[in-house]
This record gives sequence, structure tokens and C-alpha cells, in this order.
Amino acid sequence: MNGTLNKVMLIGHLGDDVKMHYFDGGNCIGRFPLATNEVYINKTTNEKLTSTEWHNLVVRNKAAEICEKYLSKGDKIYVEGRIKSRQWQAEDGQTKYTTEIQVTEFTFLTTKKETELNKQNQDSNKNTNFDNQSGRNSDNDDLPY
Repeated sequence: MNGTLNKVMLIGHLGDDVKMHYFDGGNCIGRFPLATNEVYINKTTNEKLTSTEWHNLVVRNKAAEICEKYLSKGDKIYVEGRIKSRQWQAEDGQTKYTTEIQVTEFTFLTTKKETELNKQNQDSNKNTNFDNQSGRNSDNDDLPY
């Protein structure tokens, strides 16, 4: 195979809200950490252990604005993208390095806003009064029988 591939697929939970950065010219980026967990059993102690890996995600422009609008800490998301390493000079003159996931595709799996809306709908459905006059159909009923 002559080609190469740089592709990442992750499902995880946001570790913080999306932080936006705006640039001259109208472009923007959003950054947020994503946690992925691996659960395994220690064979010697039979103890269930969880290992968390943190990933720094970057979304750009319209995608960043959508993520900022709908996502918050704790939400579950599926992302696809590529690994990108970069370096910069810190204020103290040291060269800093980081590795990020440049997101190209994403799908919201669960959002707190969605969960809260569903909970509100369930609460309002619990209080619904179904008064159908002693079980008989009323004249305004659209049922064909």
C-alpha cells in the first residue's frame, strides 16, 4: 500500500464546555476536551478498573458554532477527524507541543439540553388528564369506529 491514513473515530463525553476563539475575517474555532474510557478487570484482584484517556478536540467555523450552541460538559458525542500535532512559543520562551484531533464529522449522541427537554416532556405527560366521558367516544372524536 503506497498511501497513508490519518483517521480518528471517538465516542466520549465532553470534559468541559466548548471554548470559542474568533479571528479577523470571521473565522472561528472551538476547543474542548473529550474523555474516552476503557473498563477492564484486574485478573489478580478481580477488581473492575476504568482507565480514562483525554483528547483535545478542535472544530472550525460553522461546526464550532453548532457545537458551542448545543454541547455542554458531560454530553456524549461521536467524532471523526485526524490527528494534528503543533508547537508554539510560550511567553517564557519555551517551545510547547500539543496533539489535537481536528474534527471533520460529528454526531451528538446525548446532550444535557436534550435530556432536560425529554424530562420536562415526561413530567408534563404525567400530568395530562385524559377525560373521555366514561370511556364512550364523544361526537368530536375523529376515530372511524
